[in-house]
Amino acid sequence: MTAKQNRPTFSLFIPQAGLSYSMLRDRAQLLEELGFDGIWLVDHFWAEGAPDLDFLEGWTSLAALAEATERLRIGLLVSCNSYRNPALLAKMAATVDHISQGRLELGIGAGWMESEYKAYGYEFPSMGKRLAQLGEALEIITSMLGKDRSSFEGKHYQVRDAPCAPKPVQSPLPICIGGAGEKVLLRLAARYAQRWNCPMDSAHDIPRLRGVLETHCNEVGTNVDDIIVSEQTVVVMGADRDGYQMKRGLADMMIGSFAKLDKVAILGTPQDVIAGIRKKIEGGVSDFTILFGDMGMDDTLELFAKEVLPAFRD
Repeated sequence: MTAKQNRPTFSLFIPQAGLSYSMLRDRAQLLEELGFDGIWLVDHFWAEGAPDLDFLEGWTSLAALAEATERLRIGLLVSCNSYRNPALLAKMAATVDHISQGRLELGIGAGWMESEYKAYGYEFPSMGKRLAQLGEALEIITSMLGKDRSSFEGKHYQVRDAPCAPKPVQSPLPICIGGAGEKVLLRLAARYAQRWNCPMDSAHDIPRLRGVLETHCNEVGTNVDDIIVSEQTVVVMGADRDGYQMKRGLADMMIGSFAKLDKVAILGTPQDVIAGIRKKIEGGVSDFTILFGDMGMDDTLELFAKEVLPAFRD
């Protein structure tokens, strides 16, 4: 995929909270049948606020879904850089890209969940240090995915004549950087990313943030038009007004604690959702990673595929 896509793309963003692998596999296979473009999981070890809920690890889940699907693009929104040595992550990404026959999106970010870091024994440094680590990691990852041998001597990471074979099926393997930090993170996106994913809380500001991204691109010598603008989009939808009210109640219960629905979500019937998506496309978004208010129940996925997707297909 390139930023100059023929049509917008639509994927399900679904945290693994409370899902068995069979449930996750069935969801992915349904998405494929319905014509969605991809599925994005999360890189967490538990659900914030519900630490005892079953929660499958993200990268191993991706490897399994790569084998269980044929067309769907797969990724984590986004991998926490702190949790894996970047040389190891490059090897993991190349491996999953081969398992999927070229369908992986390598999502990566600086990390944020302090309680998770501390519980699993990771140092939780300042944001500045985490961003510096992310920058060095991206340098190593892109080198290892493209060169026969890689060497790098940084403050935080070092690799010395490191091989990485086989190379990914995709060349380049798409890197998706998630976040909205203007000074450092968007500059990293300008330099390394094929896709920039904006979190839901900053999505209202995408036109301006894309301008910031373009400024960074001009400074580092890349083209902003080569970077897909992706949005973490919340959708609460019902077939009619009564159906919407039922789904809104579920959304308030399931995601209302961390998503201010009246501020960040597209709400209503399929026609309302179509109008909301069109407005976002006018603002520069061409890829939607959708968190449904009911976490993507079958009837919602089927309604979206039947009533919304056709409005954006050629």
